[in-house]
Amino acid sequence: MSSLTGRPPRREPRSILPWLAAPALVVFVGFAVLPLVGAFALSFTTWDGIGAIHPSGLTSWRAVLTDPGLPHALWVTFLVMAVSWAVQTPMSILLGTFMAGRQRYRAVLGVVYFVPLMLSSAAIAIAYKALLDPNFGLGAGLKIKALSQDWLGRPGLAFGVVVFVVSWQFIPFHSLIYQGGVQQIPKSLYEAAQLDGAGRIRQFFSITLPQLKYTIITSSTLMVVGSLTFFDLIFVLTEGGPGDATRVLALDMYKRGFQASLMGPASAIAVILVLVGLALALLLRRLGGRDAGASQLEGA
Repeated sequence: MSSLTGRPPRREPRSILPWLAAPALVVFVGFAVLPLVGAFALSFTTWDGIGAIHPSGLTSWRAVLTDPGLPHALWVTFLVMAVSWAVQTPMSILLGTFMAGRQRYRAVLGVVYFVPLMLSSAAIAIAYKALLDPNFGLGAGLKIKALSQDWLGRPGLAFGVVVFVVSWQFIPFHSLIYQGGVQQIPKSLYEAAQLDGAGRIRQFFSITLPQLKYTIITSSTLMVVGSLTFFDLIFVLTEGGPGDATRVLALDMYKRGFQASLMGPASAIAVILVLVGLALALLLRRLGGRDAGASQLEGA
C-alpha cells in the first residue's frame, strides 16, 4: 500500500523505545560502570593520589586481605547493617501503615516525618554530636543525669548512637515506600476481613504484612546496600571510634585512600564493597522469589 500511495512506510513505535533508554544508559555507564572499572584497575597499582601510577600486581590485594583490621571492619559493617535493619523495618512499616490512612492530619504528620531525610548527614551528625556532649549537651542543659553520659566515648554507647542516628534519618524514606505499598492493597480484602469479624490487628498481620512481602524485599535491599556506604555520618560523629568500635568498611576505605594516601588498597576495598553489595542484593532477590499471582495482588 505504501508504494501505491507514495508514502514512506510507517515506523513501528516499539523501534523508538531503545533510543529512549539511551540517555539513561549513557549516564549509567559514565557514572557507574566506568568508575567501577577504574577502581578495579587501580586496585592492581600503587598510587598516592598525586604522583605517577605504578602497576604492582596483587600487592594491594595482599595488603588488604592480610590486614587484621579488615575482618573487624567487615564485622562492624554487617553489625550496623543488621541492627539498623532490625530497627528501621518495623518502625517504617508501622509509620507507613499509619500514614496510609485517610485522615487529613496524617498527611501533615507525613510531611513532618519526612523532614530528617532532607537534612545533610554531616549536619545531622554535628547536631547530634553537640546534643550528646556530656558537658555542654542536652543532658547537661536539662540537668538529666541519664543523658549526661559519654555517649561517643564508650564503644557500646557509640555503636548504639550510630544506629539510632542512621535509623532516625532513613526511617522516613522507607516509611514512604511502605505508605505507597499499603495504599495499593485492594480495599476489598479489608472489607471481606471486616465481614468475617477481623479486627485491625488481625487485618494487619493477615492482610497488610503478607501483601507487603515484595515491598519489604525492596526496602530491605535499599537498606542493606545503602548501609554499606555509610561514611559521612560516622566520620563526623565518631571518626570510627572509640578505638575501632564504629570503623565500618567505607570509613576504612576513606582513611586508607585519603589519609594514608594508599589508593591501591582503598580501591581494593571499594571493589569488595561492590561485590558484597551485589551478593546481598541478589540474595535478597532470590529469597523474595516472585510468582506472578502474588505480585499482582501485592501493593508495591
